[in-house]
Amino acid sequence: MRYLIDPPATPSLPVVGREERFPIRRVFCIGRNYAEHAREMGAMVDASAPMFFCKPADAVVADGADVPYPTATHELHHEVEMVVALQAGGHDLDAVQAAHAIFGYGVGLDLTRRDLQAAAKAKSHPWDVAKAFDHSAPVSALMPAHAASPHADTRISLQVNGQLRQTGRLGEMVHGVTDIIMALSKLFELKPGDLIFTGTPAGVAALQRGDRFHAELQDIAVLEGRIV
Repeated sequence: MRYLIDPPATPSLPVVGREERFPIRRVFCIGRNYAEHAREMGAMVDASAPMFFCKPADAVVADGADVPYPTATHELHHEVEMVVALQAGGHDLDAVQAAHAIFGYGVGLDLTRRDLQAAAKAKSHPWDVAKAFDHSAPVSALMPAHAASPHADTRISLQVNGQLRQTGRLGEMVHGVTDIIMALSKLFELKPGDLIFTGTPAGVAALQRGDRFHAELQDIAVLEGRIV
């Protein structure tokens, strides 16, 4: 097939223990999935109606590359999250199908232009410019599910310049991983290559140029990088 312009490269992530990389199709995110974070943002959690948004696949920053400070903001915030990669998909998945769809796990940052998000909220506008900007999704290498076993007591944390900023346990999530996948599959046809950011614990705060971050999903994944 011939194209009028060169087709874009496929974004991808490294996989622990594999030479092959994981190609990224879509990036889904769930908001307000930790009650304490929702409260610090002045919001309430509606457990019956999970809230989703998306980032473009090419917003993913892989391989520990530097993260450019974005334009049009003076308030770039970090949100550390477990990331789930899918090897299968479909519509209206049940719990067994959702669990089998998981390829592996990583840790990432849902970077947010908080000032633009606040302005959008005040006007009841969409959040796209606050969430879906370039380089807004740094993600670690993926650990295949057969070698990883995240559970309720697994801790997720973020240090910035050696200081602890965020920490929490996966058991604090309002919606668990399979519940998130099932809910998404009612709204979208999920497919192999999809990534899901599963929400952030409390403690979000600003990042500055020159900051170095260390995100960790206990015993499973580590992401290190810097804001430039």
